Amino acid sequence: MTGHRRFSWSQACGLALALLGTPFVCVGQMNSRAPTDAPRDAMIRALGALNPHPSIGDEARTFDRLVGSWDCDYTFYLDDGSVHHKSGEVLFGWVLDGRALQDIWITYPTDAQKDRTMGTSIRFFDTTLKQWRVLFVSPRRGYVVTVQGGLEGDRIVLRGTDVDGYPIRWSFNEIKPESFVWRGEKSRDDGKTWKLEEEHHMKRRG
Repeated sequence: MTGHRRFSWSQACGLALALLGTPFVCVGQMNSRAPTDAPRDAMIRALGALNPHPSIGDEARTFDRLVGSWDCDYTFYLDDGSVHHKSGEVLFGWVLDGRALQDIWITYPTDAQKDRTMGTSIRFFDTTLKQWRVLFVSPRRGYVVTVQGGLEGDRIVLRGTDVDGYPIRWSFNEIKPESFVWRGEKSRDDGKTWKLEEEHHMKRRG
């Protein structure tokens, strides 16, 4: 597959399952029963949920407003000073009886990279810690990281430690019904200063 291609919500979910093996369910398939002749689909069909579980309470609003499909302009700031741009999409949806959300981050193929790149997060509200906990996985890169946090003013801010041992700060900014900006920052001086490594601009699809 070459060039940029837009996928519908159902197409993106289906391809994600085929290529990534990620248990993410398309909204249109949520709460539907798996055909008896398709046992490999049973877990996928059981995973999705249309709404957050009541036990999450008002905290559900933190991420519920992001549920849906987003076109994304990815920007990466490299250590050598260069800036790379890529196009893609991000999909958010409730899973596990509405007790968690899953998202899929997709970057489209480019002339230099013929295959698209995909990663996924599971995020849930820890009622003991009173924080959102997030696990992000990128199988292609062999990358796994955890962060946690929640609302800080009008932003969502998540903090953790990257695989290289440095603190990271991931944030959702300028959140509006039709757009938001995601930023990924890293500190190499114990949080005194932060370097912007990624800034992704999202626009809601449809």
